[in-house]
Amino acid sequence: MKRLFAIGDVHGCYKTLYELVFNRIRPEKTDRLIMLGDYIDRGRMSREVIDLIMNLKEEGYDIVPLTGNHERMLLDSFDNPDNLPLWLMNDGQTTLESFGLDDISGLPEKYIDFFRSLNYFHREGNYLFVHAGFNDEAEDPFSDRESMIWESRFSYSNPVFANTRIIHGHRPKQLEYVRNMVSQNNQVIPIDTGCVYGSEMNRRYLSALEINTMEIISVEKMDE
Repeated sequence: MKRLFAIGDVHGCYKTLYELVFNRIRPEKTDRLIMLGDYIDRGRMSREVIDLIMNLKEEGYDIVPLTGNHERMLLDSFDNPDNLPLWLMNDGQTTLESFGLDDISGLPEKYIDFFRSLNYFHREGNYLFVHAGFNDEAEDPFSDRESMIWESRFSYSNPVFANTRIIHGHRPKQLEYVRNMVSQNNQVIPIDTGCVYGSEMNRRYLSALEINTMEIISVEKMDE
């Protein structure tokens, strides 16, 4: 049976992502991996993380990478240097360093193309996958891209979300909190368990959620 995984925020933690994907999930090409954005910044190996995702796609694995606010800040900075201070304030410098760059204008075109190709949400049956969340008050929540990368909610009342579970990242939670949300069959399940932060506030895991079984697979931070 095809397995369906959602993977939380990576933030440059390449070694931890490698362990999660290749030694814990061990995907077949019939499986689907939905990645919830924020692959870059904060951690030291953003380029390696993006290369891993791109290589998996090129090798024929079913990877659905979504965009996060950090990918958006990178693109905004690339398109308009006036936006650069906001990105750097959010640890964009670590991504530049992983590419051996001082200036974002030198970022190779294939990476810019990759970031531009990322969708803001993905629907799979009765599940919606998004980096942050949706604008619950909007007539068409799927038209509000800013909310999809910045806004997180604990519940939704908009009729478009009826009988729908929302899986998101963006705001790191303790692993035990995520387990409770799953066990309580909550409508909204956050799966960013704060890998990049190490032991800070006990958020130090990279987590995946297998949708068919609702099993949480977590790897403790392996990156420096």
